[in-house]
Amino acid sequence: MTTPSVSPDAERTGLLAGLAEARAALTASVRGLTDEQAGRTPTVSALCPGGLVKHVTAMEEGWLNFVTEGPSAMSFALPDGVTWDDFMAGTAREYPQWAIDREKEFRMLPGETVTGILHAYEQVAARSEKIILAVPDLSASHPLPEAPWNEPGGEWSVRRVLMHVIAETAQHAGHADILRETIDGRTAK
Repeated sequence: MTTPSVSPDAERTGLLAGLAEARAALTASVRGLTDEQAGRTPTVSALCPGGLVKHVTAMEEGWLNFVTEGPSAMSFALPDGVTWDDFMAGTAREYPQWAIDREKEFRMLPGETVTGILHAYEQVAARSEKIILAVPDLSASHPLPEAPWNEPGGEWSVRRVLMHVIAETAQHAGHADILRETIDGRTAK
């Protein structure tokens, strides 16, 4: 892909601005926290502020890979003999690596730092912006990968992917803000 030689259109600019606002709200929730605080789970959920940034980073990267590579960028293959019913019920005898990796996204692992997770997020954000600015048509679409949470035979356009990334980032920014306030009484504002 190449960067367009003309200025981005108003829709693209607006979508990227909305994503930047959601990202800023999310990252504000971890700035000023220690690595230990960013890994805390201060509510009944298993969520921590640092883990939410990690999850959103991975989610955005995955969806932008979908934009550039199609459904093969998001494989949800199950081990032999494991059904979706078993997987969804939590009774699978073996779990796929993608599911194990996804669980780790929500936690600060030993050796991970706020600085490191923010740096990784900034890199993904910069790549995403380049991709969105280079895509010739926001209406270009790919079939969704097979998974029980995806509509069978569904397709998502670049525009729909970008709206999903914005919504998920904003949703998790709200979660992170609640966690931050619970940890030290501050909000992301």
